Amino acid sequence: MHDALTRAGRALRVVVLIALALLFLIPFYLLVRNGLATERDITAPDWTFLPHAPQWSNLTEVFRDPNLPLGRALLNSTLIAVSTTVGTLLPASLAGYGLARIPYRHANAVFYAILGTLMVPAAVTFVPSFVLVSTLGWLSTLRGLVIPTLFSAFACFIFRQYFLGFPKELEDAARVDGLGYWRTYWRIVVPNSRPVFAAVGTIVFIGAWNAFLWPLVIGQDQEAWTVQVALSTFTTAQNLNLHELFVAAAVSIAPLVVVFLLLQRYIVAGVERSGIDD
Repeated sequence: MHDALTRAGRALRVVVLIALALLFLIPFYLLVRNGLATERDITAPDWTFLPHAPQWSNLTEVFRDPNLPLGRALLNSTLIAVSTTVGTLLPASLAGYGLARIPYRHANAVFYAILGTLMVPAAVTFVPSFVLVSTLGWLSTLRGLVIPTLFSAFACFIFRQYFLGFPKELEDAARVDGLGYWRTYWRIVVPNSRPVFAAVGTIVFIGAWNAFLWPLVIGQDQEAWTVQVALSTFTTAQNLNLHELFVAAAVSIAPLVVVFLLLQRYIVAGVERSGIDD
């Protein structure tokens, strides 16, 4: 009887997980289905699971649209996301390591001050940041889009919590060999902390790729548009081209799906080892 209940419970969990997975995949299905459909198929009252005749030419059409610089926008988003990720990981990991390992009587006060910035609404700093970027002449430049977004209190917190649980024996062995904090960090800590770097990097990359308001205000020239800003032009155009909108949206999320699939196990491992629940 107990074995039967156990098998029934497992079967129920599998069914629930499959149902949740299907619900999660519905938006992706709609993007692909409508992206390969004609305007008539999208707006038809009778729904079909797949379009009658998949329009693969829609994919090339969206890149040829003179009003939508999708190729340039994808390049801009890639440069911004990669630069933001690298520029965030380095200072955040150094700050987290310093707060976790370097003896300093004000370390806790600095840590709490960093956490305090999480309670400051982004709207409070938005206007001063824009004025500063504008004064420096960084509008519609990679510097203006990336540098003001590099500080991440959340990333500092994750790294500090992770490094608090990092094996001290490895660092002690490095110091016996004559390594200081800096070389210990580069040669010992970083190579053995790939899960947390991958986890934080993935979160930062996705956030930078999906950012909309800051790139919208700073990237005033069309050449500086990100993919999210380029997609927003569909909602303001007088003639809405639905199939191009769905194709462009599908193309824009493809890099995120690839990054997540490649690094998902590191995300789980990094969060588990960071000691957030402690």
